[in-house]
Amino acid sequence: MKKFDLPLILDTLFYTACAFLLAVGILRYLRAATWIVFTASALIALAAGILSFLLIYKNHRKKGLTRQTQRERDALMLHLALERTDRVIAALAAAYRADGKEAAEGEEAVTVDGTPVIPLFTMQPVSADAVAVLLRRHGNGQFALACNGLTAEARALMSSFGRRAVEGDEIYALFARTGTTPSPLICGEIPRFKLKTKLKRTFSKANARPFFVSGSLLLLMSLFTFFPLYYLITGGLLLAVAVCVRLLGYA
Repeated sequence: MKKFDLPLILDTLFYTACAFLLAVGILRYLRAATWIVFTASALIALAAGILSFLLIYKNHRKKGLTRQTQRERDALMLHLALERTDRVIAALAAAYRADGKEAAEGEEAVTVDGTPVIPLFTMQPVSADAVAVLLRRHGNGQFALACNGLTAEARALMSSFGRRAVEGDEIYALFARTGTTPSPLICGEIPRFKLKTKLKRTFSKANARPFFVSGSLLLLMSLFTFFPLYYLITGGLLLAVAVCVRLLGYA
């Protein structure tokens, strides 16, 4: 792993713990000797942990890359939506030139291989009304629209008039492969929930009830299960957390 992958580790530990507890419960039910129970359970849990790691590693890496790409794309789209039009045109022209195309900057568009590419980066998908304005302004003249995205109606309108839209994914790919992404980006650091924020949400007073209900149910189950220790410990811990959250949790 190139970096610390906490979700992957937590998933692996979760599956390992589940395998261990299940094995202990089954072997205790079969009245095996204590040393056999814990030795066999440890080996089963180790095998389950290794197997689960191998099975989910690739999927986690793929999701991680997808999330990273999505964050970079979102940051670029936000930058283009907030940046001045002349600078957006200059950035697009530089990217197209680096991609081996002829690009000339204009006041409202960048001309790429003879076709004007009009930038219209907005916080929301471009509407059909905005597309209609461009169609009226340019008449029969050909143009392409560079934007974050289009509504379904706007996309259908562009298609019906034979105009092409260069949307967010294609724009991001252009800047990424040519290495011309503007730097620094406006609001380049997309706000993300930090650990402190997540802890505040998890241990808010409103969550005392779920902790209490879960702990109570586990303690009740310990009265009827063949392996009550897990339920007693876990239920007790959840009840303790419920009390602490209720007394000391965030409002």
